[in-house]
Amino acid sequence: MAEKETGAKKPALARTVKDKWRSKHWFKVRAPGLFQHVELGETVASEPEQIVGRTLEVTLPELSGGADAAKAHIKLRFRIERIGGDGVAEARFVGHDLTSDYVRRLARRKRSKIDTSFVVTTKDGIEIVVKPVAVGEQRLQTRLRAELRHKIVTLLVDEAKLRTSGEFVREMLQGELSKILAHGLKTLYPLKKIEIRRSEVRGVISDEIAPAEPAPAAVEGPSAPELATPVAADGAPSA
Repeated sequence: MAEKETGAKKPALARTVKDKWRSKHWFKVRAPGLFQHVELGETVASEPEQIVGRTLEVTLPELSGGADAAKAHIKLRFRIERIGGDGVAEARFVGHDLTSDYVRRLARRKRSKIDTSFVVTTKDGIEIVVKPVAVGEQRLQTRLRAELRHKIVTLLVDEAKLRTSGEFVREMLQGELSKILAHGLKTLYPLKKIEIRRSEVRGVISDEIAPAEPAPAAVEGPSAPELATPVAADGAPSA
Protein backbone atom coordinates (compact mmCIF):
# COMPACT_ATOMS: atom_id res chain seq x y z
CA MET A 1 0.00 0.00 0.00
CA ALA A 2 2.81 2.42 0.87
CA GLU A 3 4.40 1.92 -2.54
CA LYS A 4 1.10 2.65 -4.32
CA GLU A 5 0.60 5.89 -2.34
CA THR A 6 4.11 7.10 -3.17
CA GLY A 7 3.64 6.29 -6.83
CA ALA A 8 0.39 8.24 -6.96
CA LYS A 9 2.03 11.42 -5.68
CA LYS A 10 4.89 11.54 -8.20
CA PRO A 11 2.85 12.70 -11.23
CA ALA A 12 1.29 15.53 -9.19
CA LEU A 13 4.74 16.72 -8.05
CA ALA A 14 6.05 16.56 -11.59
CA ARG A 15 3.15 18.66 -12.85
CA THR A 16 3.76 21.24 -10.11
CA VAL A 17 7.44 21.65 -11.06
CA LYS A 18 6.60 21.80 -14.75
CA ASP A 19 3.91 24.44 -14.24
CA LYS A 20 6.29 26.54 -12.14
CA TRP A 21 8.84 26.75 -14.97
CA ARG A 22 6.18 27.31 -17.60
CA SER A 23 5.26 30.54 -15.81
CA LYS A 24 8.82 31.91 -16.12
CA HIS A 25 10.25 33.96 -18.97
CA TRP A 26 13.73 34.62 -20.31
CA PHE A 27 14.83 38.25 -20.45
CA LYS A 28 17.75 39.48 -22.52
CA VAL A 29 20.18 41.78 -20.72
CA ARG A 30 21.88 44.68 -22.51
CA ALA A 31 25.16 46.36 -21.55
CA PRO A 32 25.33 50.15 -21.14
CA GLY A 33 26.49 52.68 -23.72
CA LEU A 34 30.05 52.46 -22.46
CA PHE A 35 30.10 48.95 -23.96
CA GLN A 36 28.04 49.76 -27.07
CA HIS A 37 24.86 48.14 -25.68
CA VAL A 38 26.05 44.60 -26.49
CA GLU A 39 23.96 41.69 -25.22
CA LEU A 40 25.31 40.32 -21.93
CA GLY A 41 23.15 37.22 -21.77
CA GLU A 42 19.74 36.20 -20.46
CA THR A 43 18.14 35.77 -17.05
CA VAL A 44 14.91 34.04 -16.07
CA ALA A 45 12.04 35.25 -13.87
CA SER A 46 8.27 35.11 -13.56
CA GLU A 47 7.85 38.90 -13.64
CA PRO A 48 10.08 41.62 -15.14
CA GLU A 49 10.48 43.49 -11.86
CA GLN A 50 12.04 40.41 -10.27
CA ILE A 51 15.25 40.78 -12.28
CA VAL A 52 15.89 44.44 -11.35
CA GLY A 53 18.92 44.55 -9.05
CA ARG A 54 20.42 41.26 -10.23
CA THR A 55 24.16 41.26 -10.90
CA LEU A 56 25.76 39.61 -13.91
CA GLU A 57 29.45 38.84 -14.30
CA VAL A 58 31.09 38.37 -17.70
CA THR A 59 34.68 38.11 -18.85
CA LEU A 60 36.13 40.25 -21.61
CA PRO A 61 36.13 37.36 -24.12
CA GLU A 62 32.44 36.77 -23.41
CA LEU A 63 31.69 40.46 -23.89
CA SER A 64 33.55 40.65 -27.20
CA GLY A 65 32.45 37.30 -28.62
CA GLY A 66 35.81 35.61 -28.01
CA ALA A 67 37.93 38.35 -29.58
CA ASP A 68 39.83 38.88 -26.30
CA ALA A 69 40.58 35.25 -25.45
CA ALA A 70 43.87 36.18 -23.77
CA LYS A 71 42.04 38.44 -21.30
CA ALA A 72 39.80 35.90 -19.61
CA HIS A 73 41.29 36.96 -16.26
CA ILE A 74 39.39 40.29 -16.45
CA LYS A 75 35.82 40.01 -15.16
CA LEU A 76 33.27 42.79 -15.51
CA ARG A 77 30.25 43.21 -13.23
CA PHE A 78 26.91 44.65 -14.33
CA ARG A 79 23.69 45.32 -12.37
CA ILE A 80 20.25 45.33 -13.97
CA GLU A 81 18.62 48.74 -13.50
CA ARG A 82 15.32 48.54 -15.41
CA ILE A 83 13.38 46.96 -18.27
CA GLY A 84 13.49 49.01 -21.47
CA GLY A 85 10.53 49.79 -23.67
CA ASP A 86 11.48 46.93 -25.98
CA GLY A 87 11.40 44.41 -23.11
CA VAL A 88 15.19 44.11 -22.86
CA ALA A 89 16.76 44.53 -19.41
CA GLU A 90 19.22 47.42 -19.18
CA ALA A 91 22.26 47.03 -16.94
CA ARG A 92 24.96 49.40 -15.75
CA PHE A 93 28.64 48.76 -15.13
CA VAL A 94 29.40 48.49 -11.41
CA GLY A 95 33.02 47.32 -11.39
CA HIS A 96 35.61 44.78 -12.43
CA ASP A 97 37.98 42.20 -10.95
CA LEU A 98 41.05 40.28 -11.94
CA THR A 99 40.71 36.56 -11.21
CA SER A 100 42.38 35.42 -8.00
CA ASP A 101 44.65 32.89 -9.73
CA TYR A 102 45.96 35.62 -12.06
CA VAL A 103 46.78 37.90 -9.11
CA ARG A 104 48.54 35.03 -7.33
CA ARG A 105 50.74 34.46 -10.37
CA LEU A 106 51.78 38.11 -10.35
CA ALA A 107 53.27 37.94 -6.87
CA ARG A 108 55.52 34.92 -6.86
CA ARG A 109 58.03 34.05 -4.17
CA LYS A 110 60.69 36.64 -3.33
CA ARG A 111 58.62 39.44 -4.88
CA SER A 112 57.06 42.31 -2.98
CA LYS A 113 53.37 42.95 -3.59
CA ILE A 114 51.90 46.36 -2.81
CA ASP A 115 48.13 46.44 -2.32
CA THR A 116 46.03 49.48 -1.57
CA SER A 117 42.40 50.57 -1.75
CA PHE A 118 40.97 54.09 -1.95
CA VAL A 119 38.27 56.24 -3.55
CA VAL A 120 38.78 58.61 -6.48
CA THR A 121 36.28 61.19 -7.72
CA THR A 122 36.00 61.81 -11.45
CA LYS A 123 35.45 65.12 -13.22
CA ASP A 124 31.69 64.49 -13.36
CA GLY A 125 31.50 63.74 -9.64
CA ILE A 126 31.28 59.92 -9.69
CA GLU A 127 33.13 58.08 -6.93
CA ILE A 128 35.04 54.93 -7.91
CA VAL A 129 36.77 52.60 -5.47
CA VAL A 130 40.04 51.42 -7.01
CA LYS A 131 42.32 48.68 -5.70
CA PRO A 132 45.67 48.67 -7.49
CA VAL A 133 48.29 45.97 -7.08
CA ALA A 134 51.99 46.58 -7.79
CA VAL A 135 54.70 43.94 -7.88
CA GLY A 136 58.45 44.42 -7.47
CA GLU A 137 61.07 42.12 -8.95
CA GLN A 138 62.55 41.57 -5.49
CA ARG A 139 61.62 42.18 -1.87
CA LEU A 140 61.30 45.89 -1.11
CA GLN A 141 61.97 47.75 2.11
CA THR A 142 58.99 48.86 4.15
CA ARG A 143 59.77 52.56 3.64
CA LEU A 144 59.97 52.17 -0.16
CA ARG A 145 56.68 50.27 -0.25
CA ALA A 146 55.04 53.10 1.71
CA GLU A 147 56.41 55.71 -0.71
CA LEU A 148 55.20 53.73 -3.73
CA ARG A 149 51.77 53.26 -2.20
CA HIS A 150 51.45 57.01 -1.50
CA LYS A 151 52.52 57.85 -5.06
CA ILE A 152 49.96 55.42 -6.54
CA VAL A 153 47.16 57.11 -4.59
CA THR A 154 48.31 60.61 -5.60
CA LEU A 155 48.59 59.72 -9.29
CA LEU A 156 45.18 58.06 -9.59
CA VAL A 157 43.37 60.75 -7.59
CA ASP A 158 44.83 63.41 -9.89
CA GLU A 159 44.08 61.45 -13.07
CA ALA A 160 40.46 60.91 -12.02
CA LYS A 161 39.93 64.67 -11.63
CA LEU A 162 40.89 65.14 -15.31
CA ARG A 163 38.46 62.52 -16.69
CA THR A 164 34.75 61.80 -16.74
CA SER A 165 33.68 58.52 -15.16
CA GLY A 166 33.28 56.92 -18.60
CA GLU A 167 36.75 58.03 -19.67
CA PHE A 168 38.30 56.82 -16.42
CA VAL A 169 36.68 53.37 -16.66
CA ARG A 170 37.60 53.01 -20.32
CA GLU A 171 41.27 53.86 -19.72
CA MET A 172 41.35 51.63 -16.64
CA LEU A 173 40.16 48.61 -18.64
CA GLN A 174 42.31 49.41 -21.66
CA GLY A 175 45.45 49.53 -19.52
CA GLU A 176 46.16 53.23 -20.09
CA LEU A 177 46.05 54.01 -16.37
CA SER A 178 48.56 51.22 -15.70
CA LYS A 179 50.95 52.89 -18.14
CA ILE A 180 50.52 56.24 -16.39
CA LEU A 181 51.23 54.65 -13.02
CA ALA A 182 54.30 52.82 -14.34
CA HIS A 183 55.70 56.05 -15.78
CA GLY A 184 55.03 58.02 -12.61
CA LEU A 185 56.59 55.42 -10.31
CA LYS A 186 59.75 54.56 -12.22
CA THR A 187 61.74 57.36 -10.54
CA LEU A 188 61.08 55.67 -7.18
CA TYR A 189 61.44 52.07 -8.32
CA PRO A 190 60.96 50.26 -11.66
CA LEU A 191 58.14 47.88 -10.75
CA LYS A 192 57.71 44.53 -12.49
CA LYS A 193 53.96 44.94 -12.95
CA ILE A 194 51.18 47.26 -11.86
CA GLU A 195 47.47 46.81 -12.51
CA ILE A 196 44.14 47.83 -11.04
CA ARG A 197 42.88 44.50 -9.77
CA ARG A 198 39.42 45.65 -8.68
CA SER A 199 37.07 48.60 -9.05
CA GLU A 200 33.63 49.53 -7.72
CA VAL A 201 31.58 52.34 -9.27
CA ARG A 202 29.50 54.33 -6.79
CA GLY A 203 26.95 55.97 -9.04
CA VAL A 204 25.74 55.92 -12.64
CA ILE A 205 28.15 56.69 -15.46
CA SER A 206 26.69 59.36 -17.76
CA ASP A 207 26.11 57.11 -20.79
CA GLU A 208 25.22 53.95 -18.87
CA ILE A 209 21.51 53.61 -19.57
CA ALA A 210 20.54 52.74 -23.12
CA PRO A 211 17.72 54.59 -24.92
CA ALA A 212 14.25 53.00 -24.78
CA GLU A 213 14.28 52.26 -28.51
CA PRO A 214 17.87 51.43 -29.51
CA ALA A 215 19.01 51.23 -33.11
CA PRO A 216 18.87 47.69 -34.58
CA ALA A 217 22.68 47.51 -34.85
CA ALA A 218 22.98 48.09 -31.10
CA VAL A 219 20.56 45.27 -30.24
CA GLU A 220 22.37 42.80 -32.50
CA GLY A 221 25.44 43.11 -30.29
CA PRO A 222 28.37 44.79 -32.03
CA SER A 223 31.84 44.06 -30.80
CA ALA A 224 32.88 45.62 -27.52
CA PRO A 225 35.62 48.26 -27.56
CA GLU A 226 39.03 46.67 -28.01
CA LEU A 227 40.83 46.52 -24.69
CA ALA A 228 44.59 46.59 -24.45
CA THR A 229 46.66 43.71 -23.14
CA PRO A 230 47.74 44.25 -19.48
CA VAL A 231 51.08 46.01 -19.44
CA ALA A 232 54.26 45.60 -17.49
CA ALA A 233 55.52 48.48 -15.40
CA ASP A 234 57.89 49.56 -18.14
CA GLY A 235 54.93 50.10 -20.45
CA ALA A 236 55.63 47.03 -22.63
CA PRO A 237 52.82 44.49 -23.24
CA SER A 238 53.04 41.47 -20.97
CA ALA A 239 53.19 37.96 -22.33
